[in-house]
Amino acid sequence: MPLKHYLLTPGPTPVPERVALAMAQPIPHHRAPAFEALFAEVREGLKWIYGTQQDVLTFACSGTGAMEGALVNFLSPGDAILTINGGKFGERWGKIGRAYGLAVEELKVEWGSAVEPRAVEAALRENPKIQAVCVQASESSTGVAHPVREIAAVTAKTGALCVVDAVSALGAMALPMDEWGIDVLLTGSQKALMLPPGLAFAAASEKAWRRAEGAGLPRFYFDWRREREMQRKNQTAFTPAISLVLGLAEVLRWMREMTLPAIYARHDRLARAARAAMEAIGCALFAKAPVVSLTTVLSPGGIDSDKLVKTLKTKYGVTLVGGQDAAKGKIFRIAHLGYFDDLDIVVAVAAIERALADHGWKQEPLGTGVGAAMKVMAEAAG
Repeated sequence: MPLKHYLLTPGPTPVPERVALAMAQPIPHHRAPAFEALFAEVREGLKWIYGTQQDVLTFACSGTGAMEGALVNFLSPGDAILTINGGKFGERWGKIGRAYGLAVEELKVEWGSAVEPRAVEAALRENPKIQAVCVQASESSTGVAHPVREIAAVTAKTGALCVVDAVSALGAMALPMDEWGIDVLLTGSQKALMLPPGLAFAAASEKAWRRAEGAGLPRFYFDWRREREMQRKNQTAFTPAISLVLGLAEVLRWMREMTLPAIYARHDRLARAARAAMEAIGCALFAKAPVVSLTTVLSPGGIDSDKLVKTLKTKYGVTLVGGQDAAKGKIFRIAHLGYFDDLDIVVAVAAIERALADHGWKQEPLGTGVGAAMKVMAEAAG
């Protein structure tokens, strides 16, 4: 019998059946009243999940497109920015900034660790010309949660914008934009929002929009002021990803049914279960400040994590991802954001135990990790 496949990567994540069915509907024309009504519903739903009264813009692109837009709409050539570089996506802020001629200052953080807010404060004090602080809410290459709320409190005392990549965080954990004072918040469709890749979302504070009036970097497709004007008419400046918007409307309806507190509690439960399982079988966790979206694990006993991930996929049908760059071959990552439940984690843990045994790791009896995960889940259920 062919293997049944389980997708447990931090993006893309599984798409629920009801969302897939919504996307299979006949495509309406994007300039027709039916689409305008749907887009109006989506715009209100995005404000709800963002926790903002600001417009949340929708783009047909990946999350990196929103990252690029978050710089070009609010900065000018030669402006200084501070990037928190503690992983592949923190590194990306610097690459985008340099491509546009910005003066990039990197605050390097050890992989697996979160940035200290006082280090951000010190950097802004040393260089008061810094115009933006760019950080990940969830650095998915390392599984780390950076202290966004505290960083936003620091930037609020300065002229710098707090720019947050929440691609693997929004919808899995609370990030109330207005309450925390985040200036630019962006995310993507293929993570906790349970959609295929192809949409990105971004919102900006009044502080940021004031900055946009004098921003001098070039932009065309990612001109957020033009896009905001169009989307307030329930239209988009360019052709939208219509089928994905149909799916997004269904996602937002479903999330309202579940409620955000329940969604966040589920993510927390799955994260605690996965970590308890890994520690029970003798594996060390990689992230010192773990995010609820995924669990990063040091591969034990010198086992090459890339080979372990290959075994998981080819022998057990479970798709995880390994590490990148300095962490390549050293860690594996278990996702639990979006359309995941308790039994998905049980399957993942069971497969990991089997695969580790296949590679010679036999310190604990098979089932130890599964038992630890189920104990956490049972206790959470009361």
